[in-house]
Amino acid sequence: MPLRRRVWVFVIGACGLYALYALALVLLHPRIIYPFDSTPFEGSSFRKSIVAVDGRPPVSVFVNRAPDDAPVVLYFMGNIGALGYFAPMLDHHDGQERQVVAMGYRGGGGLPGFPSEAALKADALAVFDALPDILGRSPDRVVAQGYSLGSGLAVHLAAHRPIAGVVLSAPYARLCDLMATASGVPACLLPWVQTWRSDQEARHVSASTLILHGDRDSLVPLSQGRKLAASMTHPDADLRFVVVAGAGHTDLLTTAPYLTEIDTFIDAIARRGN
Repeated sequence: MPLRRRVWVFVIGACGLYALYALALVLLHPRIIYPFDSTPFEGSSFRKSIVAVDGRPPVSVFVNRAPDDAPVVLYFMGNIGALGYFAPMLDHHDGQERQVVAMGYRGGGGLPGFPSEAALKADALAVFDALPDILGRSPDRVVAQGYSLGSGLAVHLAAHRPIAGVVLSAPYARLCDLMATASGVPACLLPWVQTWRSDQEARHVSASTLILHGDRDSLVPLSQGRKLAASMTHPDADLRFVVVAGAGHTDLLTTAPYLTEIDTFIDAIARRGN
């Protein structure tokens, strides 16, 4: 076989293998985004409540007891999908006498259903809309707090509902960028990929926002947090970006001044509402 033909056969074969690899990524990427743990949440201070969602099975939320005038923290966890792993953060808010509503994820924490970007975002809006029924009152100071995967839900909520504040921990601008870096495939351009483009929704966020990102985060690099912050161009946006020195991805929640910054931010919103 002539050399030129052998080169073309090699190139065509390599392109075919790459296309198959890209197709496999498209088919399997939900398992990578949502590696949910099945451990149920058993927080002693929290009760389970069920929220109806149009066109889908109901979603579960977990709610603590708090004073009627307490600020409300609507909490969205990371992609481990089991709230028990985030109990220290939830218990901290409970200890500060804040009203906590933590959303369970479909298919995680022993809950039924199948997660997707569309389903989780619809759930987040439904939970916010149901807050008067969940709490038995109409809250006027809601702070959406999202960690890692959950930061996309907090941004989505803030872009579509009137809330008082947003706390984003280890957030991404485009989750598909992280998939592309890890796989070598342009995930943001492929059809049927759940891209989680927070940068597109961030421009519509007008609520006060606190972003906390560890400078040693290798899973969601600090550059992603900075890109998201740069996307928050709403004229009413009030943004504080805190780089937590020495913190990675999973230990961010236990590295100073993480809790101090969050407490200061939420307490300021609570005073603003009085």
